[in-house]
Amino acid sequence: MKRNRENMEIVWQTPANPPERHDYIFRNGIRYVKPYYFEFISHAKNRWAGKTIVDLFADEFKGRNRDYYDSAVKSGRIQVDGKTVPVSYRVQSSQKISHFLHRHEPPVMAFDITVLHNGEDVVTVCKPASVPVHPCGQYRKNTVVGILQAEHDLAPLFPIHRLDRLVSGLLILARSASQADIFRQQIETGVVQKQYIAKVVGEFPEEEQVVNLRVNFNAREGRSTVEAENVDEKGNSTSNGKAACTKFTRICTNGKFSIVSCHPITGRTHQIRVHLQSTGHPIANDTLYLTDRIDNGSRRGYTAHKNAVKSSNHSLKVNSEDNHNSQPEDSVEDFDIDPMCTNCPNLAPIGYDGSEEGLWLHCVRYSGPDWVYECPYPDWASLS
Repeated sequence: MKRNRENMEIVWQTPANPPERHDYIFRNGIRYVKPYYFEFISHAKNRWAGKTIVDLFADEFKGRNRDYYDSAVKSGRIQVDGKTVPVSYRVQSSQKISHFLHRHEPPVMAFDITVLHNGEDVVTVCKPASVPVHPCGQYRKNTVVGILQAEHDLAPLFPIHRLDRLVSGLLILARSASQADIFRQQIETGVVQKQYIAKVVGEFPEEEQVVNLRVNFNAREGRSTVEAENVDEKGNSTSNGKAACTKFTRICTNGKFSIVSCHPITGRTHQIRVHLQSTGHPIANDTLYLTDRIDNGSRRGYTAHKNAVKSSNHSLKVNSEDNHNSQPEDSVEDFDIDPMCTNCPNLAPIGYDGSEEGLWLHCVRYSGPDWVYECPYPDWASLS
């Protein structure tokens, strides 16, 4: 393994540095990002004022221990207003605080991002599950926008809607901010129709199901709950959450599982997932919303099927890699080991267990006043 020498010049990246094809490593059907040096910037909050720089990081950023932050300040990897400070330095409100890190992004599944339509104003793609749409949290290069820039030279792109990281399917991206605003205005005014498909537990009813339940997303828990609309004697709502409506139509069923067409009228966080749960037919591999409300027979069917799914997913990952000509197997020697990094020598950051799988929820169609974009069905949509 190559190791950074003490005198080795470090190249720090910022959001202005675009992802490039050579930034990625492919191994066992997984797409990794080679670790890189990055400047994380924050501005001191009022409640931080008066704290020493080390106390601030130890109290507010608990992902690393105090000894690390002490060393990072002494070595200049933590700076205030662009300057190195002593560990006893007390922070003032609104100061710029920089933390220079050897950044390890979480890996994603190595499926291709298929470009469905490449037009003058709009690009549409089939987003694979596990890949976030745009930079967020620990993800920057391992995103749809980043990969399209690195592998298809498509930039800049402006997503006009979002898909959760574990959801696959149609993603529409505008070529300009003004074009994106046009699409978003149409979505906000309710003239855009959206269709998803889901694979759910059990035999879904044959007649259309309309779910009108308010959705309340708990950011701390990362999940939503639903409740019916309640009003007081004055006619004012006493319910939590936001009004939400989804229409569901069964496409087919084999008794244990059903393929369901989902038409969300509103766009709340986890709306389709939690509305399906409320019908007693949650998405069949959605562990976040599988509940005891499922009958025992259906749960046994899900449990028996889950092991086969994991085996199938592994096969798909391997096949995806075999079919991607630009994805050779790389070794750990392809990146430098940073002596201060708390994640090296691994590619994935600490805490990533690599066991997640994509949800059986797929966006298939968006249509507006004078446009329609579609995405092919995934393999799991067949019950044969």
